[in-house]
Amino acid sequence: MKLLLASNGHLAINKIKELIKKPIDQIKIVWVITASKGGVLSDEYLKRHKQQMTQLGYDFTRLDIESKNYEQLKEILQDKDVVFVEGGNVFYLLKAIKQTGFDKLLQDFIKKGGLYVGTSAGSYIMCPTIEMGDWKHKDRPRYGLEDLTGLNYVPFLLFAHYMPEHEEIIRQKLPGLKYPLRILKDEQGIWVENGQTEFIGEGEEVKL
Repeated sequence: MKLLLASNGHLAINKIKELIKKPIDQIKIVWVITASKGGVLSDEYLKRHKQQMTQLGYDFTRLDIESKNYEQLKEILQDKDVVFVEGGNVFYLLKAIKQTGFDKLLQDFIKKGGLYVGTSAGSYIMCPTIEMGDWKHKDRPRYGLEDLTGLNYVPFLLFAHYMPEHEEIIRQKLPGLKYPLRILKDEQGIWVENGQTEFIGEGEEVKL
């Protein structure tokens, strides 16, 4: 199992070329942008990430999983080295993943040695739950999603885009958490390989 769970896309996109041992123009990425449809942010971050991947020379395919059926999604993943799942609304994303069966396809992809890369919401879904998805924004829409169980690839929760003003929110939540919490600033992430985890990126990991 190989997972790169990052706070933001800049770090994640740069790391892919180090983790896949191929010429960069032969690294095939499926770029999942579904979370961006959840009405959280403008699409400026998608434009930046597209430009960065293009400049680096990756072979990438943009994908909204809601626009394809199960068999089409399966076909798209067949020859890919990387599934890169963008941030946005984690509730919208998880609902779409479960409804399309993309969670089952991801399981097969990862089991066969494919690299999963998540940023923000794309990282949150790999946790046991996505309960932290609206800690910073109480009014974030959940699109009818009631079961917040994540895909459960890692035994901890994540908090992305951390800044000092978020410390109080986190301290309020910590006593009620069932799982450990890992905190990531932008340009930080966690590399997971065969059950082992490594903190990566700029600066020290925040511990509260």
